[in-house]
Amino acid sequence: MSSFTPAHSPFEEQGPEFADVREAAKLAASGQRLDRSATEALYYKASLHTLAQLAHRMRLRMHPEPIVTYVGDRNINYSNVCVCACRFCAFFRAPEHEDCYVISREEMAQKVEETLELGGTQILLQGGHHPDLPLEWYEDLLRWLRQTWPQLHIHAFSPPEIFFWAEKFNLSVPEVLKRLKDAGLHSLPGGGAEILHTGVRAQVSPNKCTAEQWLGVMEEAHKLGLRTTATMMFGHEETPAHRLDHLFAVREVQDRTHGFTAFIPWTFQPAHTRIQVDPLPAPAYLRMLAVSRLVLDNVTNIQASWVTMGPHVAQLALFYGANDFGSLMIEENVVAAAGVSFQMSRADIHKVISTAGFTPIQRTMDYKPVEPQPVA
Repeated sequence: MSSFTPAHSPFEEQGPEFADVREAAKLAASGQRLDRSATEALYYKASLHTLAQLAHRMRLRMHPEPIVTYVGDRNINYSNVCVCACRFCAFFRAPEHEDCYVISREEMAQKVEETLELGGTQILLQGGHHPDLPLEWYEDLLRWLRQTWPQLHIHAFSPPEIFFWAEKFNLSVPEVLKRLKDAGLHSLPGGGAEILHTGVRAQVSPNKCTAEQWLGVMEEAHKLGLRTTATMMFGHEETPAHRLDHLFAVREVQDRTHGFTAFIPWTFQPAHTRIQVDPLPAPAYLRMLAVSRLVLDNVTNIQASWVTMGPHVAQLALFYGANDFGSLMIEENVVAAAGVSFQMSRADIHKVISTAGFTPIQRTMDYKPVEPQPVA
């Protein structure tokens, strides 16, 4: 057990107006499932210290060993061409834009080889909704990757991409997923979730699949044996209640499928986008992270987001419910396009985790330990 086990002291909220918070905190502290009203009491009214105590206690119940995991991967954007034109995205280019690209096999090979040389084990492959690439293009790419680098884990695409292809090629979602799996797809990232509330999505990404469709793709993927992650990008045009809708939607699917390996909340970065709001501060991120850990009692792992929050806040997140440090992220373009470009080497990640009092362990997508690589 980590030496950072929270003290069993009374919670800070002592007045009669906090009776609901104290009751919800007792439920969380004893490991009972939180309903919507208890979650609202904690998210809206509990102090940050109380949330940290509860979330870290739950993290230690689920992961008593004093380790923090991370995956060695590279985010390769195979194309920036997209017809969605989401208002929060600074990365996409419309078809025929002068900066459009589709990655070549030569460039892809160079990126994969470099990833493996740096001790990585997987690539995260994502792009936009390209109007002209046939499904066979994606299948051929997967077969080539699998045949050329059989040791490589291919963590690729996202529910919006899958749903887009199903509609475009007049196929069912399970048919698309099965074809991609047969071609070499190993797992599906949880991208494109934003906020899983169809009204919010109609505002910020009106040309993308609905919340129900996103969740439906994930459920079908799980039925086919594909493990996936789930994400939440918050702090744009949603309300706090919408964020809780998102958590409960993920929990409901996970109750049925048990296919999500991890949940990754991160804050919207507004620079160079068409949504102009102030970025959420670190306490708002940590509050959401802690509540995520408490609500998602059926999702084993919660990831800190150093890519958006930076290493110091991500280190603090290890005491707000996170047990995973995310990805080495040898390459990242989408968040960088919004003006945020934190970078960390493997040595940096190990130092941040170790300084927090934990042992860093590299893992695979499904959280199996990877043979130690030289730290460099």
